Amino acid sequence: MAGIRSGVVSVLFVLFACFSIQQLSASDDTVFYDSFDESFEGRWTVSGKDEYQGVWKHSKSEGHEDFGLLVSEKAKKYAIVKELDEPVSLKDGTVVLQFETRLQNGLECGGAYLKYLRPQEAGWEPKIFDNESPYSIMFGPDKCGLTNKVHFIFKHKNPKSGEYVEHHLTTPPSVPTDKLSHVYTAIIKPDNELIILVDGEEKKKANFLSTDDFMPPLIPAKTIPDPEDKKPEDWDERAKIPDPNAVKPDDWDEDAPMEIEDEEAEKPEGWLDDEPEEVDDPEATKPEDWDDEEDGEWEAPKIDNPKCVTAPGCGEWKRPMKRNPAYKGKWHAPLIDNPSYKGIWKPQEIPNPSYFELEKPNFEPIAAVGIEIWTMQDGILFDNILITKDEKVAQSYRETQWKPKFEVEKEKEKAEEDVPSSEGLLANVQKKIFEILYKVADVPFLAAYKSKIIDLIEKAEEQPNITLGVIGSIAVIILTALFMFLFGGKKPTKVEKKPTVATEASGSGVEKKEEESEKEGSSGEKEGSSGENEKETGAAPRRRTGPRREN
Repeated sequence: MAGIRSGVVSVLFVLFACFSIQQLSASDDTVFYDSFDESFEGRWTVSGKDEYQGVWKHSKSEGHEDFGLLVSEKAKKYAIVKELDEPVSLKDGTVVLQFETRLQNGLECGGAYLKYLRPQEAGWEPKIFDNESPYSIMFGPDKCGLTNKVHFIFKHKNPKSGEYVEHHLTTPPSVPTDKLSHVYTAIIKPDNELIILVDGEEKKKANFLSTDDFMPPLIPAKTIPDPEDKKPEDWDERAKIPDPNAVKPDDWDEDAPMEIEDEEAEKPEGWLDDEPEEVDDPEATKPEDWDDEEDGEWEAPKIDNPKCVTAPGCGEWKRPMKRNPAYKGKWHAPLIDNPSYKGIWKPQEIPNPSYFELEKPNFEPIAAVGIEIWTMQDGILFDNILITKDEKVAQSYRETQWKPKFEVEKEKEKAEEDVPSSEGLLANVQKKIFEILYKVADVPFLAAYKSKIIDLIEKAEEQPNITLGVIGSIAVIILTALFMFLFGGKKPTKVEKKPTVATEASGSGVEKKEEESEKEGSSGEKEGSSGENEKETGAAPRRRTGPRREN
């Protein structure tokens, strides 16, 4: 029964929509309307320029029987245009521009705006429509990086210079971030007022003649800085200068160090001067496969000296450093007001040769509607493109064409949020796990391993499928840290080599090679190559502290 009821409602909705469209289309105030119920082919012209490789499709909106004009491929440029039967004047009366878009796969980087083009006499053709084709207005969403705005840009010809200037709406509305259908409306009024609606709600009101609402302002400044004016050579812009009469005090010692030894410090009782901080590991044994000729003299790895654990310290004691009370640093003369200060120099103002006055914008007429975009997302659907002279007509289209779809999509979105999918549940579980792991990384005794733990967590966040493996790795780190904390750690030691005659002759260069060899370890190819270097330089063979690894 539910299915039958749903089918009946759908049929009634379609019939009502068709009836509404017929009624609205009959209005003399509707200049242009395209519902895309029929294919765009033969009615719209796809640009034939090579750079526009994106394929347009006549496609249904997801979850609806309603068709639209679809951007079907990712990371492509698209261009398509529809000429109007007659150009539309923007100078007389109200003009409303309205259209729907649905970002079915979201929008990370790309545009979903329309261009309202000037007549072809301005220098363009439908088959070669591109980003240089002259438009009167560009309107609609654009999002990429820090850009997130519903553009409204108009081009206006300066009557003095003859140049066409782009004027951008300041602080435009943001683009909705969901994947639902949204309707964008720009109302151009005869009193120079512009109103931007998103889903029928007013988001921005501006005045075309206001100096604050468009950048650059439509009416240029009366004066401009003289480009020929130059700053005089003796113009002093320094508000403060060093006092020329100031003298460094006799007791000012610029060479005094910032820190000095604390003469009052005393060596802690129980300090073990003759004990090294590290000692040979008594449990370490020479590996059976150790080759003295190939690997050098074997020495046991070092461990922390157990005697130093309970003592205040081991080795040579040195007094700590403290701040030097006599330190003053380099002396500088104090600053005084500059008697020659003239302020920050600016060129003089001259009349602006491009300045003009007008009571209302001299808009160019609209002769075509075009979509010329570059986008990284597919699934952008354009629908119900409308140009009308009546705000009520635009409102009726929103109520009959957009709103029913939006309400269905909103209900579906809400239902999906109320009943999370298994993937959603898994994502929530993983999120909780990551929160716990971040807290684990802040445990004090894991401070030395914090960066490593955080790196692992971030990798798991980027690749959720490795979460279990990351948890295991972090568990190993925790056990290792706990073992080191309780029993002390083992550290390999570097063995200083006695240089041969060749080593002494070659100096620090050979010593550097030996150090780099030790850093590279004892595995396979590296072991062989470092051995060759040692033979060439005559250096003593490198020692290793672990077993030889097979290639």
